[in-house]
Amino acid sequence: MSSSDGAYLGIDINKSQTVLSIYKSNMEEPVTVSTILGEENYSIPTELAKRVGVGQWFFGDDAIKKSRLKEAELVEDLFQKALLNEEVFVDGTGYEARELMVIYFNKLFSIPGPMAALGDIEKLIICVEQVNLEVMELMNYIISSLSIPADRLMLIDRNECFYHYALSQKPELFLYNVALFDYSGSNMVSCVLNRNQTTRPQLITLDVVNHGDLGDNRDEAFDRIIADTFGSNLFSSVYLVGNGFDGEWMKSSLTRLCKGRKVFLGKNLYSKGACYAGYTKDGKRDWPFIYIGDNDLKLNLSIKILENNVMKFFTLIDAGESWYDVKGECEVILDGEPEIEFYIQRPESREAHTEVLELSDMPPRENRTTRLRIEASPVSDVAVAIVITDLGFGEISPSSGKCWEHTISLK
Repeated sequence: MSSSDGAYLGIDINKSQTVLSIYKSNMEEPVTVSTILGEENYSIPTELAKRVGVGQWFFGDDAIKKSRLKEAELVEDLFQKALLNEEVFVDGTGYEARELMVIYFNKLFSIPGPMAALGDIEKLIICVEQVNLEVMELMNYIISSLSIPADRLMLIDRNECFYHYALSQKPELFLYNVALFDYSGSNMVSCVLNRNQTTRPQLITLDVVNHGDLGDNRDEAFDRIIADTFGSNLFSSVYLVGNGFDGEWMKSSLTRLCKGRKVFLGKNLYSKGACYAGYTKDGKRDWPFIYIGDNDLKLNLSIKILENNVMKFFTLIDAGESWYDVKGECEVILDGEPEIEFYIQRPESREAHTEVLELSDMPPRENRTTRLRIEASPVSDVAVAIVITDLGFGEISPSSGKCWEHTISLK
């Protein structure tokens, strides 16, 4: 199977459960994998257990079941310990927690049904509550152990998954605002998606509020939260995710939710949104939106170059990309003074400000006989480290080995 026919695999994972969905270009929408064929059993416990005295591992519901029967020993807090790169002891033997996470992922990829016919992975999109360096290091270790190329991995948080999911639905479902209520933990969290339809592409913002514990009367408390969240604004659709919505406790709150808008309840929104995110970011479809999330760069960084006698901008760094895994690089011929002028622009603004990096102590040479490598590496969502290296110009001008470093940030 060629890479163009590969699958986009979205995995929503946290310390308690994992949900995974698959998307291919010939599918109308992503398909979520169930551990039981024919049933919508999407939530897979993020658990691993080792059979006592034998090198056999169980995962998910089987791990919990076998540990309760005293047939296997459960690994406590597997995901958290793997993030911290801790050693754990199971059945009297020490293991690196991240090695056990590799076993867990192998088990995930071995689920019968859609996973058996998966074929090549075009992109593995991991959705977590918050993207950070620990998550990045753990997931890079896992895919390396599974022989998945590093460029096939994408990390994303739940807010961005919601953004991609909501705007991948029928247009009438996001004609006005869209709301998400997440009751995965003990607190109720709301997320409202707003579209600025005057910009091209349309700039998307998310208003996220943690409303805390609902208390004893959940229905009444949730009803107040809905009223506060909606106010007098129009909403086309509402999504409810999380185990907290299980049961039939919503009465008055559900009545308020359903007035004049579509309401959807499910547990696989994030994993499906992750699939859509990977597909969209690979340029597989038109996407007239831009969303700048917590992990995304808040600036565009460019330089001016002369190509075929035409002056143009060359973009080193694009706003909207995750600052954890994006880098920019180019090689240029210096023309004129020993300096490079950088253009810094916010994505929502048409104006740019400039910063000039002077290449002090540059060896004297004839004009256009100095080749430079420019490397741009983000160090946060609002700052980019620049390294410029003198490459010389072949035998005419040997490299001096000099490097100039500078950090550019939004003002």
